[in-house]
Amino acid sequence: MKDFLEIEVKDRQTFSEFAKLLLEDFEKNKENWENKNLGDFLEALQRYSEDVDGYYKNVHPELDANVPTWRVFADILCGATMYE
Repeated sequence: MKDFLEIEVKDRQTFSEFAKLLLEDFEKNKENWENKNLGDFLEALQRYSEDVDGYYKNVHPELDANVPTWRVFADILCGATMYE
């Protein structure tokens, strides 16, 4: 089975696959997620959306967090799973 972190999100279809795997990971590994309820997750989502540019500067300098893409949306969702 693929892990949601292995998906190369580049369009709506791959984003949908990513979202499906993200949900499956939550259902199977909830204890490993920093934000286990919707309120905490949405708060982390909001905060990480403000900080994702720092992640890109360090890890993916070719990406611009200010250009909305399916990849950026997926990265923000990933970040919200672990952002405190």
